[in-house]
Amino acid sequence: MRGQPGAAAAGFTLLEMVAVIAIVAMLATVLLPLVPRATSRQRLAGYAVEAAALLKADRAAAVRQNAQVNAQIDAPGRVIRSGSTGKIIQIPGDVSFQAVLPLTCNERPARSTISFFATGMSCGGTIVLSRLGTGFEVRVNWLTGGVEVAARNASST
Repeated sequence: MRGQPGAAAAGFTLLEMVAVIAIVAMLATVLLPLVPRATSRQRLAGYAVEAAALLKADRAAAVRQNAQVNAQIDAPGRVIRSGSTGKIIQIPGDVSFQAVLPLTCNERPARSTISFFATGMSCGGTIVLSRLGTGFEVRVNWLTGGVEVAARNASST
C-alpha cells in the first residue's frame, strides 16, 4: 500500500512525536513542583540523628560551661531548639512528632525542655519521630544524660 495514491498513512511523523514530548515536558515542569514530597525513611532517620547530635552537643556544653543547658522541645510547632547554640531543627508536617518529657525537673516545672546539668546528668525525655508505620526514638537517659537513637516499628506505636 505504500506509495499508492489514496492509501492511508499508518503511524506518527517525527514532528508529531516531538510535539507530544514537548507538551508532556511542559506539563511536568508546571505540575511537579505541586506534588508533595514525602519524607523517606532515610530522611526520617536523618532527622532523628540530627536531633540526637543537637542534644549531645547541649549535654557537652553543659559539662564544658559547668552550667545547666535546656533544649527546647516544641511538639505542636514541630521544632527542636538547642539551648547552647540556638540551632533549630524543623520537622516536616508529614512526620508525626511526639515528645515524652518530665513534668518537673530539679523540683521546677520542665516546660517542654530537656535539661542537662553540669555533671552531665539530665531529667531525661524521649522524642518520637514516625511516618507510615516506621519511626525512631531519640532517648535521653535521666541518670547519665546519654543520648541514643532507637528504631521503632509499627507495633510499638
